[in-house]
Amino acid sequence: KLFTKDLRFDEVPVRIYLPRAPSESKRRGVIFFHGGCGMFGSIRTDERLCQYIARESDSVVVSVGYRLSPEFKYPAQSLDCLTATGHFLKTADDYGVDPNRIIVCGFSVGGTFTAYVCQELVNRKDIPKICAQVLICPFLQALNLQLPSYQKNAFTAILSQKRLARFILKYLNKDCSMAEALLAGSHVPESMNLKYRKWINPDLIPEALKLGYKPPLPTSFLPQVHEEIKELWETRFSPLLAEDAVVCHLPDACIITCEHDVLRDDGLLYKKRLEDNNIKVTWYNVEGGFHCSLGFFAYGIFSFPSSNKIANHILNFIK
Repeated sequence: KLFTKDLRFDEVPVRIYLPRAPSESKRRGVIFFHGGCGMFGSIRTDERLCQYIARESDSVVVSVGYRLSPEFKYPAQSLDCLTATGHFLKTADDYGVDPNRIIVCGFSVGGTFTAYVCQELVNRKDIPKICAQVLICPFLQALNLQLPSYQKNAFTAILSQKRLARFILKYLNKDCSMAEALLAGSHVPESMNLKYRKWINPDLIPEALKLGYKPPLPTSFLPQVHEEIKELWETRFSPLLAEDAVVCHLPDACIITCEHDVLRDDGLLYKKRLEDNNIKVTWYNVEGGFHCSLGFFAYGIFSFPSSNKIANHILNFIK
């Protein structure tokens, strides 16, 4: 039911899925960023999901093959996503897509790129506005890795709390010996904690999702660690730190979180930030879901019930 084409958008590899059936009007467009911590994955990783979205929602889906770290250093990954999105917005007519009906969608670090791209394009007057954003289990901040979901799922398979800290450092091509300092919060000066506590604070998480949470013990600030990983404070890395002047202009959002995911609270905090700025948010928290549930979608007996739930939540929002 689909045509599939491999192309380049301003040198960024993309794969486009186009419904074969003729359409009386221009279709919706969906641009998709795969997960993999910026170091793993490819266009092929989420091919089944992209095919499903294109087929079931009658949309033109563009999957972006951004360059991976460490071969291509940060921020090449987010810049590739921004470049591909800008190109698609400008050339949507060429693919039978209504430029005013383009949705940006991403899983895990792809959710990071989704949030960043939407923020970066807020003030662009030369291209159409993004219609909506879909963030699936997104990573959105590196200030506090001791939020309730980080503690609750500290030892969850595939993406544990310590593994996340190491992935952050590997992605930035930094020394992984700083992982413990990152987990303890020693990289954050008190002035920065005070500045961002209105946005990143366990008190903002609903009580029902904080069972068993214990406030972390005070820790000493390590200036050398802070200096070494300053990239963590850039909004392209931690979109949750964007100013309200940007957030208030963002498109409607769908945020999907999973019960057994260290990153659940990143999504919840971003949901609150968007809603506080009068942005409409559709939120799903998938019970029984874990961080990489979506990666098993449409793999037959290897799929999980949560895999289908996430895929259907994405589809229903897009439709």
